[in-house]
Amino acid sequence: MLNDKLKLNAKLFNDDVEQIPIRQGFGEGLLAAGIENDNVVALCADLVESTKMNMFADKFPTRFIEIGVAEQNLATVASGMAAMGKIPFISSYAMFSPGRNWEQIRTTIAYNDRPVKIAGSHAGISVGPDGGTHQAVEDLAITRVIPNMVVISPCDAIEAKKATIACAKTKEPTYIRLAREKTPIITTEETPFEIGKAQLVFVPESGLAQVGIIATGALVHKAIIAAKDLEKQGIKVKVINLATIKPLDSEATVSLAKEARCIVTVEEHQIAGGMGSAIAECLSAYYPTPIEFVGVQDKFGQSGTPAELIEHYEMGVSHIIKAVEKVLKRKQ
Repeated sequence: MLNDKLKLNAKLFNDDVEQIPIRQGFGEGLLAAGIENDNVVALCADLVESTKMNMFADKFPTRFIEIGVAEQNLATVASGMAAMGKIPFISSYAMFSPGRNWEQIRTTIAYNDRPVKIAGSHAGISVGPDGGTHQAVEDLAITRVIPNMVVISPCDAIEAKKATIACAKTKEPTYIRLAREKTPIITTEETPFEIGKAQLVFVPESGLAQVGIIATGALVHKAIIAAKDLEKQGIKVKVINLATIKPLDSEATVSLAKEARCIVTVEEHQIAGGMGSAIAECLSAYYPTPIEFVGVQDKFGQSGTPAELIEHYEMGVSHIIKAVEKVLKRKQ
């Protein structure tokens, strides 16, 4: 059952559940942050409408800079503006930022601990027909490894809006991962959000969980659907929405592992280096636990519809259920 304390979307399980692109939430959050704080500025690499930065640009044209197709400049100019007291948000496709400009993000932003907020849109393989060159499935890995960097992966547009507003108030460099396609709305305006805190979105009606699922980003919805299907089979499941990859909520992670004694991680990202790896690093240190990883299995993306690609790369509801069944057999 859904965790009532979080005031989640009551229509979450309906076929006609409202769907909005996660990047839309970023655009709305950036606009709200700009209204609240005059020091918030925005820079884009020729993808203003695609990344939804157009809302801010239209409202605050003198606080918006179109850098053009020059992602390395995008990062370094933003770092300079941050040094002068501004709160810069930069946006592009995730393959290009933090992909193409990784060294500039590392050296000019993170090394100097500048509060630049990096929005990587069109992340994951659900970008669809754009194909493998534009499908960032390594971005969580390359950002979370950078010292000083906060890494956020919202589950829906509402959470993305809250995350954007929240990170505008912090002093750390931050990466926010955004998806292109419409995704189901899981949270509501009343659902709490805090950077660094995991949320238990699905819990058994009674008793302890037999397995824990930790999911992030656009696949959180599929993890919840899988949990409900497993519940019908008599398997008690808890699902965590891990919106903050770094800093990791180690307390919530270890607590779930101690209760369920087996874990499945779910992410639209390479299983190497991503959220699942962060969970494995934590549990290997504090509570060694059997883990199964649902994600991209050391492959590049390819063209197709988002739904086709999720199934092809074995990240659908049925694949989450199979991973649960597999990890339960390993449980001691």
